[in-house]
Amino acid sequence: MVEFFTNTNLGIVLVILGQCLLVLIPLLVALAFLMYADRKVWAAVQMRKGPNVVGAFGLLQSFADFLKYIVKEIIVPAGADKFVFFLAPMIAFVLAVISWAVIPFNDGWVLSDINVAILYIFAIGSLEVYGVIMGGWASNSKYPFLGSLRSAAQMISYEVSIGLIIIGVIISTGSMNFGDIVAAQDGAGGLFNWYWVAHFPMLFLFFISALAETNRPPFDLPEAESELVAGYQVEYSSTPFLLFMIGELMAVVLMCALISLLFFGGWLSPLPFLPDGILWMVLKMATCFFMFAMVKALTPRYRYDQLMRIGWKVFLPMSLAWVVLVSFLAKYEVLGGFWARWAVGG
Repeated sequence: MVEFFTNTNLGIVLVILGQCLLVLIPLLVALAFLMYADRKVWAAVQMRKGPNVVGAFGLLQSFADFLKYIVKEIIVPAGADKFVFFLAPMIAFVLAVISWAVIPFNDGWVLSDINVAILYIFAIGSLEVYGVIMGGWASNSKYPFLGSLRSAAQMISYEVSIGLIIIGVIISTGSMNFGDIVAAQDGAGGLFNWYWVAHFPMLFLFFISALAETNRPPFDLPEAESELVAGYQVEYSSTPFLLFMIGELMAVVLMCALISLLFFGGWLSPLPFLPDGILWMVLKMATCFFMFAMVKALTPRYRYDQLMRIGWKVFLPMSLAWVVLVSFLAKYEVLGGFWARWAVGG
C-alpha cells in the first residue's frame, strides 16, 4: 500500500490531492468563522449584538449566507462579455487559494517547501490584479470599470512598499524560504529574538500596507458605496460575487500569515520553556485578524488622493531607506549580527 502512494503516478497524485484538501478544507471552514468573528468585533465596538440568530450565538450565520449566495439567481448584464465575466471571479478565487501552497503552519508542515517562496507569493499577488480588472471591464458599465482601475492602482502601489519591507527581512535572513526565516528568529531570547524587534518600524508599515493591498478599511475605496456603487463587483451576484468575497477574505488571512511568519516567529513559542507548534501560528494569525477587524471598526475611510499620497510619498521612501539601513547593519554585523542571521536561517 505504501509503495502504491510513493512509486506510482496515480498514488502520488492522490497524495498531493489529499495534502491540498488538508489545507483547503480547514482554511475554508476557518474563513466562515473568521467572518463571523469579524462581524462580532464590529458589533461589539458599535454596541450592538451582531449575528445571533442562526445557530448557537449566531455561529452558523456565515454558512447561511453561503447557502443564500449559492441558491440565488446569477444575473449577467446584457452587454457583458460572458466568458470574461465568469472567468474574473474564478481567477480571483483560484489565485487566492494557490498562494497557500508555500505557507508553512509548523516545521515541515507545508505543501511546497521551495527556496523562493516569497517570490512565489509576489508572483501570485501581482496576478490577482487581473481578476479585478477583468471583472470591472467585462461588466460593460462605467462604475465597475472605474472601481477596477482604482483597485488595481491601489494594489500595485502598496505591493511596492510591501516588497521593499520584505527585502529587509530577506537581507537579514539570507533566504526567501519561510522555514529559514522562522528558523532565523529562533533563539534563547524568545519573542525578543523575533523580527518585530529587529524590523520594528517596518511592522507598522507592513500592517498598514496589508490593509490597503487587501482593500480593507480605512482603504476600502474600490468598494466605497458612496463613491463607486460598491466598486468593481457591483454587477456580480450569487456565486460569482461569493468567489470575489472569498478571494478577498482569503487574501486578508494570507496577510495575517505573512505577518506571523515574517515578524512574529511563525510557529515558534514566545517563551523558551514552552514547546513550539502549530497552535502558536494559529494564535498569531488570529491576533492579526483581530487587529484587522478592530481597524475596520474604529477608523474612518481615507480619500483616494490621501491613500495614494501615503503609498508613494511616505511608505515608499521609508521602506527604501530601511532597506539601505538594514544592508549596512547586516554588512557590518551591528550588535553581534542582530540584523545578519543568514548563518542561522540561510
